Amino acid sequence: MHSRPPRCRSRLGEPWADPKAHTDVLDAFVSLTATELRHTLGTSHPERYNPDTWTDEYAHLSRPGQREIQGDLLYDYRTNVASYRVWQAWLRDHTPPVLVVWGRNDPSFISPGAGAFKRDLPDAEIHLLDAGHFALDEKNDEIATLILGFLAKHSI
Repeated sequence: MHSRPPRCRSRLGEPWADPKAHTDVLDAFVSLTATELRHTLGTSHPERYNPDTWTDEYAHLSRPGQREIQGDLLYDYRTNVASYRVWQAWLRDHTPPVLVVWGRNDPSFISPGAGAFKRDLPDAEIHLLDAGHFALDEKNDEIATLILGFLAKHSI
């Protein structure tokens, strides 16, 4: 395990070293604009998004105590990143069938992350769709077809 959190390319990793010194990152994360962009940035079909998805999310994020909860979640995400080596070793050792369906334009989980599965699982089935972070909101039929095909191919 890492004794300190690994570096992150986005600003979201800055609070891992000192959460109190980077409150601006959290402020930007819980803004109405940032909430809308989480849903629409990178989408190939913005018309498929109901504005209620981000206005409802923002209303929830604006409730008392939510800022602190989101800050704790953001800070805790460093433990996921610190565990990547353990997860990658498990994948190499067990070689399960893996389907990765990813929004090519996702600003949060960038597309090289999808391709990284190939290092540990050369037989992984990787699909980068012309979508953003919420690919299911705009590519649900395509994703369902990929899932059903994958399950049938592996007799699952």
